[in-house]
Amino acid sequence: MPPRTRPTERQRRLGLELRKLRNRTGLSGDQAGSLLDADRTRISNIEAGRVDVARNRLYMLLRRYGCPHGPLFEELMAMAQETGRGWWGDFRDVVAPVGRDLAELEARSAGIRVHEPLFVPGLLQTADYARAVIAESEQDEHRVERFVEFRMARQRILAGVVTYRAIVHEAALHVQIGGPKVMRRQLLRLIEAARQPNVTVQVFPFEAGSYSSFSRSFGIFGGSVPELDTVHLEHPMDSVFLRDGDHIEEYAKMFERLSGLALPAVDPESTPESHESRDSLSLIQHVMYRM
Repeated sequence: MPPRTRPTERQRRLGLELRKLRNRTGLSGDQAGSLLDADRTRISNIEAGRVDVARNRLYMLLRRYGCPHGPLFEELMAMAQETGRGWWGDFRDVVAPVGRDLAELEARSAGIRVHEPLFVPGLLQTADYARAVIAESEQDEHRVERFVEFRMARQRILAGVVTYRAIVHEAALHVQIGGPKVMRRQLLRLIEAARQPNVTVQVFPFEAGSYSSFSRSFGIFGGSVPELDTVHLEHPMDSVFLRDGDHIEEYAKMFERLSGLALPAVDPESTPESHESRDSLSLIQHVMYRM
């Protein structure tokens, strides 16, 4: 089978981790290839995610690369076994590969941290809100509905064990996407989502100070081991996945700084009279009732 031209994010990540391990041991591509009775081109294709590596051969490489038995070893073995065939494949007609990569990454994550400055995060959107957002850039009604279905399907992971933390700027609460009725339902959805024990929602208020260094939308996806954490940056024309440890640490610190400056998390079980100070719930309710 010829090398694939468009590896998935999972395939690229597996290859990247193998290259890191090989470089750490000081082995050349030729030396690694000899372990598989192959040439360095084969190793290069494996490390680029363009070809798969059989389970027994991956086991051999990991042992030779000095990767100890443990969570990382097992997760790399599992990544190689995954087919990538999930529900997201049903949306190939409208969703670009990078969007399907994101859905697969979400499905594999143990924890997700998201910061959104202008919109309600996709995993917390109502169908009407998502429809209004998507319709801004897509005119075909059928495609709009397919995109909405895709976004709603992504939200199923919140019913599982994944931990989800979202920091939303107050500006996103005021921008009336779809009109007042749609926004009221969307704000109520934020409160309802926060009732789930695995979901945390914080609002970054206008008065919290300078926001210029935090203006970028980003998501941090935690793997089963820290070495496999990934940062996702969304851009109008494309998305970027960051896999370097330094970048991930930088965004993790940024998220915690945002969390420290944001209002206390939504606690939908608290009573109004218990709010001794301003919190995310009271701000969301204030915006909602003024619409």
